[in-house]
Amino acid sequence: MKRRFSRLFVALTLAILAAACKNEKAAAPPAPTAAQGPEIVKDLDARLAKLPLTTIDYDRSLLDEYETKVLQKLIEAAKVIDDIYWVQVAGENPAIKAELEKAAAASPEHAKALALFVMNHGRWDRLAEDEPFVAPLGEAGKKPQGAGFYPTDMTKEEFEAWIAANPKDKDAFQGTFTVIERDGKGLKAVPFSEAYKAKLEEAATKLLEAAAMTKNASLKSFLEKRAAAFLSNDYYESDFAWMDLDSPIEVVIGPYEVYEDGIFNYKASFEAFVCVVDKGESDKLKIYEKHLPDMERALPIADEHKNPNRGGESPIKVVQEVFTAGDARNGVQTSAFNLPNDERVREAKGSKKVMLKNVMEAKFKQSGEPIAKRTLDPSQVSLINFDAYFNFVLFHELSHGLGPGIIKGPDGKKIENRLLLKELYSYIEECKADVVGVWAVQYALDKGLIKEFNKEQLHATTAGMAFRSIRFGIDEAHGRGTAVQWNWYRENGAIVPGADGTFKIEMAKMDAAVKSLATELLMIEATGDYARAKALLDKYGVKNAEIDEVNKKLEDIPTDITPVFVAAGEK
Repeated sequence: MKRRFSRLFVALTLAILAAACKNEKAAAPPAPTAAQGPEIVKDLDARLAKLPLTTIDYDRSLLDEYETKVLQKLIEAAKVIDDIYWVQVAGENPAIKAELEKAAAASPEHAKALALFVMNHGRWDRLAEDEPFVAPLGEAGKKPQGAGFYPTDMTKEEFEAWIAANPKDKDAFQGTFTVIERDGKGLKAVPFSEAYKAKLEEAATKLLEAAAMTKNASLKSFLEKRAAAFLSNDYYESDFAWMDLDSPIEVVIGPYEVYEDGIFNYKASFEAFVCVVDKGESDKLKIYEKHLPDMERALPIADEHKNPNRGGESPIKVVQEVFTAGDARNGVQTSAFNLPNDERVREAKGSKKVMLKNVMEAKFKQSGEPIAKRTLDPSQVSLINFDAYFNFVLFHELSHGLGPGIIKGPDGKKIENRLLLKELYSYIEECKADVVGVWAVQYALDKGLIKEFNKEQLHATTAGMAFRSIRFGIDEAHGRGTAVQWNWYRENGAIVPGADGTFKIEMAKMDAAVKSLATELLMIEATGDYARAKALLDKYGVKNAEIDEVNKKLEDIPTDITPVFVAAGEK
């Protein structure tokens, strides 16, 4: 059964919101009373303006008529995945959405609240450190740290005490593809395949229908294996099949990122990317694939911590995004991704980097370039360069596959470093990917692999656009990771404030600052040192008066985009 608002900005929501904006008066109306609907905040217009509607489309000549039909079937499957993500964020989401839909029919302000609710997949503003904008407001409405993956009254201590008392449950409890539920006075782990059985069966059916329609053998293989994974809860084989995917359609569908799990970063959220491959642009980047082993060997850490055994395959795809759902469709939009996340697959086969070029172009134009122009010293504004931004994002994704992954734990046994770093892992890993990404672009420039821009353009563009990510919020992995970089570079004199409120990049100092921070982050991951990670984040991953002042000057610039996918029938 399809829910009316199970995907972002379907036509009816857009119509309600447009009508509300057209008829609103200059003065903001008071927040509606409980009798008119749930209590909501008053500044909805300002919140919506941070993520303006932006049309995203693709080049129809890239697919034939048969693959176009497959594409539409995959969009249908993605919409089912979106339904699962809603309850992963919060079990209360369906009920609150229904209440907002009812109130929106009569209240323009509730129509705006509904639009923001759909944007965020819940009643918490992801750009305002998960502040609730639908009742209960304030501290009483705080988002559960474990989202919908754990009982809302479960503490971290209770979870860890259960594992200590029941060591046989450890793997299932820490597993990526389980939810934790109450079982009488105890706890139990429930596989995703059981917790979301009906929706996963529906999604699997649509994947099998798409598999029967495609003429591409690798796409058929992946879709069949992923459909089976939805029912078995074992994604290993289908991850391998995705690595081998060589199709004009690039599709990611399943549970991947662990950001939503704020307690441990253990549990994966469902998401979907339905994309069309731009083969010409992809072929241009193949040169980087063969140099990844050299980059691993050159990392600024001791050889004993390097990871030369990670799989050698590292395909890079440039794609045009057609539709997204689930974790890929909330708040700030993804520019690129590096998957799979399963370290066993990375060790054996490597990982794939997918660049969402049409989305990157929209984000650069909407917020990235305007922020950099306002932040940088006027003498360095001319250095801002889209190619530098594109390659920074590319090497960010490449760098997720560089450095330590599976390490030796305190007990001498092999373990994924994410399990030791717990809830801090996402902050450290995203920061590492940024910093090692810049270091890797420097490497490519020094080796003559990149000729479209120079090191000065790289540093001016990445530092100038830093506040694009910081504005995502310090509680968000990319935002906090960027705050670490900004504060580290400021402390090391690589970024210097001017009298006019802008900042100048000291190019001679930036290389050393990047290298020193890259070393620190890589060593945290090489040792799985939770205390060291916490000390770094507590000192550098914070906002301060300077950051707040810059953010105030950028308030009129959108933070990101809200995509409207034409190919999926959105208007």
